[in-house]
Amino acid sequence: MRLTVLSMAVVFALTTSASGEEVKVYAAAGVKAPFLTLAADYEATTGHKIVVVFDTAGATYKSFLADPDAAVLITSQPLISEGEKSGRLRDGVSTRLGDTVAGFAAPPGAPKPDTSTAEKLKASLLSTRRIAFSDPARGATVGTHFMKVIESLGIKDEVLKKATLAPDGVETMRLVLDGKVDLGVTQISEIVQANRAALVGPFPPEFDLATTYSIWHRAAASAAAEAFAALLTGPAGRAAMADEGLRPATGR
Repeated sequence: MRLTVLSMAVVFALTTSASGEEVKVYAAAGVKAPFLTLAADYEATTGHKIVVVFDTAGATYKSFLADPDAAVLITSQPLISEGEKSGRLRDGVSTRLGDTVAGFAAPPGAPKPDTSTAEKLKASLLSTRRIAFSDPARGATVGTHFMKVIESLGIKDEVLKKATLAPDGVETMRLVLDGKVDLGVTQISEIVQANRAALVGPFPPEFDLATTYSIWHRAAASAAAEAFAALLTGPAGRAAMADEGLRPATGR
């Protein structure tokens, strides 16, 4: 997606006081595809450079806090709210980017299991030979949720025996697309961004998980960082997020 005329005008207006700046960003992997497209457009338009580290929502948050050079954080809204409440994130501006729901992926062309109800999901998980999901110990939102689901279904031990814990959703999808697992569990936005043909569907309604991604930057951030944040939260950014499986989010 190219920058709109309005977006470019905002970028130029906010970055004329500095050039060639490096903006360091920590971002949840769920926004990787649209982020990289928008970052490339921003760099070509302004001459600034976006340096980004993708990880799970929890790991992204911790890494941002530990890096004094970090300018922009993109992670789950609950983590940002917690950071603002605790004072770990202070004197900043946060804006919601979009919502995504957790779901399942299977190698394109392979039979897709039925995950529409709790009982069908249970049967599918028991019959699937190899399963991958993001490691809850690394702050993976969906991985943590999936552990609660299989425990609720009473099949935790059976599932974990054949499960691969991936570092994040991007790696989960790599395992799915490489045919190394038969079922992946991650954000639907990450599935769509990797390969739309791999999408199986969401969790059944009683286990639905919606995650809101938000962006946070310091109120005193540089003009380059503010301009990039404005791009991500503006019309071009929201359209790019929607194209890659994130539902529009409203409000601050």
